[in-house]
Amino acid sequence: MLSFSLTDEQKMLQETAHKFAEQEIRPKAAYHDKTGEFPREILQKAFDIGLMNESIPESCGGGGLSVVDGCIIAEEIAWGCVGINTARAANSLAVTPILIAATEEQKKKFLSPLCEKLSFASFGLTEPGAGSDAGSVATTAKLVGDEYVLNGTKCFITNGGVADLYTIFASTDRSKGHRGLSAFVVTRNMPGVSAGKEEDKMGQRASNTSEVILEDVHIPKENRLGKEGDGFKIAMATLDKSRPGVAASSVGVARAAMEYASEYAKQRVQFGQPIAMNQAIQFMIAEMAMKVELARMMVYKSAWLADNGERNTLWAAIAKAYAADAAMEVSTDAVQIFGGYGYSREYPVEKLMRDAKLLQIYEGTNQIQRLVIAREVLMPH
Repeated sequence: MLSFSLTDEQKMLQETAHKFAEQEIRPKAAYHDKTGEFPREILQKAFDIGLMNESIPESCGGGGLSVVDGCIIAEEIAWGCVGINTARAANSLAVTPILIAATEEQKKKFLSPLCEKLSFASFGLTEPGAGSDAGSVATTAKLVGDEYVLNGTKCFITNGGVADLYTIFASTDRSKGHRGLSAFVVTRNMPGVSAGKEEDKMGQRASNTSEVILEDVHIPKENRLGKEGDGFKIAMATLDKSRPGVAASSVGVARAAMEYASEYAKQRVQFGQPIAMNQAIQFMIAEMAMKVELARMMVYKSAWLADNGERNTLWAAIAKAYAADAAMEVSTDAVQIFGGYGYSREYPVEKLMRDAKLLQIYEGTNQIQRLVIAREVLMPH
């Protein structure tokens, strides 16, 4: 039977996340945006009440929540500040390859420490020469005896400068292109692992975005996830699972922008009446509402498919592309409704617009999403 209602447990989860965003995140969002300071104190509080590591199984100390549950959390936290949500959600992205491809022994070994105390994990795929083209990864992993030796540089890695654990994608056979890609777990305390340049970003400034440098890093063979050559498949399956969360974050940004714009339009008086009485403004608000509601439906469908073990590649791409575009459009229109005040940093909507731009870029650009959508439609599985 089809239902559009959240369960009682999901409503409680939503309320907890919303209350946390309202009380702990929003009052400090502008500070972290201005300074770029990593929100460790906020994330400690999120960890303490179970709003981190939600996808890690209960057997490893995590929340054991569904993809839909994770999207509910992501929307609310992003409503508070999407940069802080990106810092929070990086753990879920980084551990997804482990959930997909690791043995039970590996899961306990790598995931349990993340749940014992506040720790951070990063997903290491992107490189200076390999963004959308994952097959061009230049980082290498050479098998020497019972160890792999990793060399390379990853860039634009969320929480790369603060992470304790990395899931790294490296080539074990450059001649095979993307089919030579393999996945590994690397820890920060291994000799040769270091954080490089931290990016000074336009938006989502609360999240740490850094290079990760691997210089002759020796890791045990047991740190490989799956078989040699499974890396590309693991990475793509990971993104299918994570893109609904990015889309949910986009809904949170768009919703926040719509709410700010609506309240301002009801209060701002011009020509003797609130500007909300003008049809031009009403139509803009209506467009915002349509985009927010449609995006959320796409999020839930893509997440529901993942939770039910069905292929969600098409819907994950649809949700990510549409919701991220919606966040950019709605936040831009919110700035327009605020007028000159919208362009001032005294008001929150310009931050939302800067933050929204990154949603169209990371975890697969929206152009790549459209390529995925076209491929899935033209060559259905």
